[in-house]
Amino acid sequence: MSKRKVLLMGKSGSGKTSMKSIIFANYIARDTSRLGPTIEVEHAHVKFLGNLVLHLWDCGGQETFLENYLISQRDQIFKNVQVLIYVFDVESREQEKDYRYYQSCLEALMQHSPTAKIFAEKEADILKFSEEKGGASKASVQCYRSSIWDETLYKAWSAIVYQLIPNVTAMEEKLHQFADIVDADEVLLFEKMTFLVIAHAQITPHRDVHRFEKVSNIIKQFKLSCSKMGAEFEYVHVRNTQFSAFIDKFTATTFVMVVLADSSVSPAATLMNIKSARKAFEKLEAK
Repeated sequence: MSKRKVLLMGKSGSGKTSMKSIIFANYIARDTSRLGPTIEVEHAHVKFLGNLVLHLWDCGGQETFLENYLISQRDQIFKNVQVLIYVFDVESREQEKDYRYYQSCLEALMQHSPTAKIFAEKEADILKFSEEKGGASKASVQCYRSSIWDETLYKAWSAIVYQLIPNVTAMEEKLHQFADIVDADEVLLFEKMTFLVIAHAQITPHRDVHRFEKVSNIIKQFKLSCSKMGAEFEYVHVRNTQFSAFIDKFTATTFVMVVLADSSVSPAATLMNIKSARKAFEKLEAK
């Protein structure tokens, strides 16, 4: 079993717990208003793709807690971290103080977990701040503008988990082989519970660069609606004059989406091809 420590940090009220609850606990955005502030650190172990466990440390963002993380709990918080997700509140009136905390967290992370990957928001401001302050803040940072109210949340979290999956390169090689065999324009692999895109193979260019997160958002909401009605989501086929798309259960922990330009292709033939490909991906999952 492979474990990955993920820190969620940022000012209180910035949306850390709401993000975590939507992605991993099947909340919908409007229900996150019921969530109270995080006190100190909340721990959650999330099983992801069979042999991968995400150990989420949701760190409360009140000023007292932030000071403790950086002083008395510094070693405990920042040791053995694989990913730091630092969330900024775009409506904060104390941006300079927020950036100082961010800088201090980066310094602690570079001291205790120098190989950790860093994700944040407000790219232009963060990179400008990094250039001005120098030092640890020059660590490689991937930045996303995300909101719990739209599909941007799925884009950010798909990028995060993508870098935590040990055999993702092998998965994408197999997806490309499968796409070639079935003559697909594109094949996407989703994690079963979160419906985050974890791997993909694109054969034909597509003009919509946001299509992955849009599909994740739509199918996750449809899946939750099925659950509320006592039904289990298993399979969807969407077809028009331009394409045919199949979303089907794949392995024990994934769904697959196959997009074909030829909308006249027999659904039975496509589903048979998906079934034939399962064993190869089950072997990858078991590694």
